[in-house]
Parts: sequence; structure tokens; C-alpha cells
Amino acid sequence: MKKLLFLMILILSASQLVAQKSSKMEDIVVFQEHLNSEFANPEESPLTAEDIKEFKALQFFDIDTSFVIEAEFVRTPYESPFAMPTTTDRTPIYVKYGEAYFDMEGKSFKLNIYQNQELITKAEYVDYLFIPFTDATNGETSYGGGRYLDLRIPTGKNITLNFNKAYNPYCAYSGRYSCPIPPAENNISISIPAGVKAYKK
Repeated sequence: MKKLLFLMILILSASQLVAQKSSKMEDIVVFQEHLNSEFANPEESPLTAEDIKEFKALQFFDIDTSFVIEAEFVRTPYESPFAMPTTTDRTPIYVKYGEAYFDMEGKSFKLNIYQNQELITKAEYVDYLFIPFTDATNGETSYGGGRYLDLRIPTGKNITLNFNKAYNPYCAYSGRYSCPIPPAENNISISIPAGVKAYKK
């Protein structure tokens, strides 16, 4: 009887894990489809008019749910607003909102999480958070200037970092944009082969 009960619990746990992985996969596929749709739309796309004519789809790393990380979230209140450097003279105002602590490949990492002070004045972005980061794929298989993650303010002590949703700044596609430069402290020393790859025409 105990063996049967243990087997049933094991099967149930395995089923839950499969369902969770499937849900994560679907979420990432939706993200990729949305991004491709945005890039194909002349009214939203950062691509030049000529590039839009040839555009079929962005290149993504293979979906890997091991890069969906549950990180410890630490709020950092009382931070002073600062001007974040960009690829141009533009200096948007950000505040460091918190820190994300996590482990990958046997190493511990911390990423600073920022909040754009202009965006939060808009209702749809009132809980928007932003992580610009670099990793060992930059300049090789991903954009040399680093990539971004969009987040929402978590309700608990953890925050999900889904690197399969890491995307390139618009500067990767056209020089007419001004993009925040990932700060040195947001460098991840290992490769993160997830998310959007370097743009190739």
C-alpha cells in the first residue's frame, strides 16, 4: 500500500513538472510570436523600411526552460534617481528598485533592477521594471551591446528572470535610436544562450 501511494505521488509530481514546463514553453512561444509581429509592423518596428520588406522572423536561441530562473528579490528603498548612460546624449532618469540574486552553473550572480521614472507615470507601466545586462554571448551569438529583460514588481520575495525573453535594444537594428547601456555591475560572466540572437539581415 505504501509503495502504491509513493508511486502515485511520484507520477503526480512528474505530471505537474511536465505541465509547468509546457506552460513555460507556451509563454515563451507567445513572446516570440508577439515580437516577430511587432517587428513586421511598419508602425511599430525598429527596422528600416528596406529591412522590413525582407523581414521574416527574428533569430532566437532554442527555448530552454532551465533559463527560467526563480531569483531572490531584495527591495532597495531610498535609492536616489540617476541619469542612466545611453548610446546618445539622452540621459533618462532611473532609480535602482531592487536586486535579484540567483545561481547558475554553480556560480552566484546579482543583477540590479531599475525603474524608469518617466514610464511609471503611465498607468500601463506603473509596475514596470527593467534589467539591462551583458553576458559571455555578447559580440558572438548575441548583440554586442547587451540585452534587456522586462519585469513587473513582484508580490513576494522571489522574482522570475526568464532569459528566454531577453531581447535586443533597438540600437541593434538601427542607429537612429538611443538605448540604455547595461551597467558594468550587471555583467553575467557566463553565457546565456537564450532569448533573441544578434540581428542578421
